[in-house]
Parts: sequence; C-alpha cells; structure tokens
Amino acid sequence: MVRLASVALLILLTALPVTGQAGPPGAQADDPPRVHFVGTGGTISNRTGGRLTVNELVELVPDLGDFARVESEQFANVSSSRMTLDQWLQLSHRVNEIFAQDPDLAGVVVTSGTDTLEETAYFLHLTVRSERPVVVVGAMRNASTLGYEGAANLRQAFRVAAAPQSRGKGVLVVLNDEINSAREVTKTDARRLHTFQSRGYGVLGIVDRDGPVYYRSLLRRHTHRSEFDLAGVTALPRVDIVMVYQGASGDLIEAAADAGARAIVIASAGAGAMSPEQSPAQTYAQERGVFVVVSTRTGSGRITPTFVPSPDEELTDAQRLRIGYRVAAQDLTPLKARILMMLALTETDDVSEIRRMFAEY
Repeated sequence: MVRLASVALLILLTALPVTGQAGPPGAQADDPPRVHFVGTGGTISNRTGGRLTVNELVELVPDLGDFARVESEQFANVSSSRMTLDQWLQLSHRVNEIFAQDPDLAGVVVTSGTDTLEETAYFLHLTVRSERPVVVVGAMRNASTLGYEGAANLRQAFRVAAAPQSRGKGVLVVLNDEINSAREVTKTDARRLHTFQSRGYGVLGIVDRDGPVYYRSLLRRHTHRSEFDLAGVTALPRVDIVMVYQGASGDLIEAAADAGARAIVIASAGAGAMSPEQSPAQTYAQERGVFVVVSTRTGSGRITPTFVPSPDEELTDAQRLRIGYRVAAQDLTPLKARILMMLALTETDDVSEIRRMFAEY
C-alpha cells in the first residue's frame, strides 16, 4: 500500500504545472537572454575588399544562439579614428533609447576600432543611464589576416552582456578573454593582442569556459549613477590636450585658448611639471576663462587635487587665478580627463563642482 501511495503521489506531482520567473513575452523559459548588437566598424569589421556588416559578424560565431538571442543594427561602419564627437552623442542617445524601449533586454554589445576604443567606451560609461551592461569589443587583426581574433572576442562580449552578474558594473571592454572597466583600461601596444590593460588595477574579471567570472567592482560613479544627461546636448564643448616635454613652448596652449577651447588638458611630466615656457601660457589661458586640467603623461599615477587656500591667506592675483581655474585629473589619463571635462562643462562652469566630478567619476 505504501508503494502504491508513493507512485500515486509521484504521478500527481509530475502533472502539476511548474512555476517560476516569467520571461519576456514570446520567450520560452530556457531561451537565452536577448542582447542588442550595435556595429560601428573598426578593425573587427575589416577585410580585404570591404567591411563586414553586423549580420556577417554574427555569422562568424556559430554557437552564439546558445547563450544570446541577438538583435543587430548597423550604426556606422568606419575606423574608430573617423568617429566624430557628434557620432558619440548619437551613439549614446541610441544606446539609452534601446534600453528605454526594451526593459527585458539583457545588455548591449558595441563594436569599435581599437585605436580610440577606450575613449568611446569611457564616454558611454559616463552617459549611458542604465545598470544593464554595455560591452565594447574590437579586434587587433582584420578578418582577412591569419589569426583573426574578432569572432572569439565577439563571442566573449555577448557572453558578458548576457550574464546577470555583469549588471551594475558600468561599460565593459572585452578582448582577449579579459573584462576591463572602461574607466581604467587603455591600449598599451600598437600591435599585440594583449594590448588592453588596466595598469595598476588589473582586470575586473575574465571570460572562461563556464562564462564570465568577476573578481572586483568599480567604486567610482558611472552609467545609472551618472549625473550627465545628454538629452538636450547637441554639441560637446571643445577641450584640447597639450603634452609637456623638454623645451616645450607655450604656443600650443595659447593657440588652443585663442581657438576657442573651453578647457585644456595638460599631459604633464611626472606629477604635474610643466616647461618654463608653458607656465606663463597656462596663465594666459586662465586669464581668458579657460580651465586647465592637469594630468600625467606617464600612463598611471594620480594628480592630487589643487590646494585651496583659506580666505585670509594672502596670494597674488596670478596665484588666485591659477588656483581658480586649475583642476586635477586625479588618476585619469589625458584622453579620459578630456572626456570627463567635456561632459562636466555641459553641466556647469563652477570649478568647485568640476573638481567634485573629477573626485567622484
């Protein structure tokens, strides 16, 4: 009797409906997450005689459907050096629009040429207003070259974008089986596959046989916690970069100020040093209301925030002017300090607020 009762109970349980979390309309319970693919071009799309489209790139990954349902669009198909600031704005608007229109979407993958990939990724890192992942991916070799790694990089990018554990980590850069933060990563070699590295910090995670594995998170503000809203922005302010080197004149700083730069990023020697000729040129720019952002050309290290004197401390007019328009880039590279400064100037001209932004992002 006990055995018969057990069999009856088993039959009853198997007949009951299985309940669980509902997926997107029309999706089956075991369907992989949906990921939107935005192609902008770059070496990953290059081949002899033309460029691969987003649909052709997807076809290079035969098992892609095992972990992502892909929806593709061709935003552009150019080298990254040809991407304009207007296209940056359009790309950010488009990614935000994709997330706003599709709450069930897992993430977005964006292709980029590697030469300026870190810049595009950091711009999106500060302007995409969603905690869902945006993964920027590229390749060092084109599709007609022996050893083309684009398909492998693309496969890993989709796995990262589809993974729930990628949420809230900002814009991610995925190449060579490594996951780096858009804020920290930089291109370190002109040719080698391992070029993208986060000097001094290390990778956020890796993509292994069982999927993405994370070891740390980024504490600085980004994406869904960002204050930068580009909804009403039609053009980004001009911010130039000038490098410090032995015997450098101040002409380029003065020329940038005269040409309409709202700010100038100084890629300083060491922790802030400038040439003797550049220092008066910096004052020249500041007298014209141009902000000076001091970064380092070394590739790593931090520029400490400007000393702000007490109200009763006596300073010369030149000293007060320099302090009033000087911003420390903290640990951002000159390229990324420029991007943050452009976005800061879309919000405010208050140097105290701009310094706060550099401390928080």
